[in-house]
Amino acid sequence: MESIVPIKGQVKFTITLDSGVWIFDDRKVDLTTYFDETNETIDELEEYTKAVSKHWSREIQEGATYPPTLKTEKKYEKEKILNGTFAIPLKPFLTNAEPLENASSLVIETDSDDYRMDLSQADQLLIGFSKEGKPLRENGPVHIYYKNGSNRDNPITDVRAFRVE
Repeated sequence: MESIVPIKGQVKFTITLDSGVWIFDDRKVDLTTYFDETNETIDELEEYTKAVSKHWSREIQEGATYPPTLKTEKKYEKEKILNGTFAIPLKPFLTNAEPLENASSLVIETDSDDYRMDLSQADQLLIGFSKEGKPLRENGPVHIYYKNGSNRDNPITDVRAFRVE
């Protein structure tokens, strides 16, 4: 089975998505907890500034310390990757494909049907690519989830392409 899914149609650049490499991507989300958490947009600069300020204050008061559990944390992260269920947002890939100005809809092509949605709603899609540490071979190579979790138990499966119209 191919793990390649193209973004094609009315785009400036046709892009091929390879779900086999997303396990190393920092944009991936854990589907076992994603729908249960409250997702709010955060200002990354503000969060970074707060973290650096907190770290600086701690070093001033306590002195520099090195975490003794760094090796343990890396081991836990590896374990999580090997056993996790992950998805990645579609939006960055669609942005890189650069839909043409007259494009208004996104069609998700599957083996059995086509699912059409407004292009402006495409940023609400997650591409599931891993279940319990394994690639989605059955009904794969990717599954489509809505960020609001409305289809978390019944995702769009057997996806073959994304077509911008």
